[in-house]
Amino acid sequence: MSLLRVLGLLLIAAGVFGLVYHHFSFTRETHEAKLGPLELSVARKQDVDVPQWAAIGGIVIGAGLLLAGGTRR
Repeated sequence: MSLLRVLGLLLIAAGVFGLVYHHFSFTRETHEAKLGPLELSVARKQDVDVPQWAAIGGIVIGAGLLLAGGTRR
């Protein structure tokens, strides 16, 4: 399987994921203070919204890469 096909499939999967879920969240742990053996940390939850145009664009570009990867030999 060529690199273009793999990249195309990944873009299509990411685009479909973006259309279905619209956003995702992750937790980032930051170290605020370190006082000797005592370490204070804060976990912050962050949300990322995926624009609909970006998800559709990923699907279209991924399909284009799949077609381009299929015609080259």
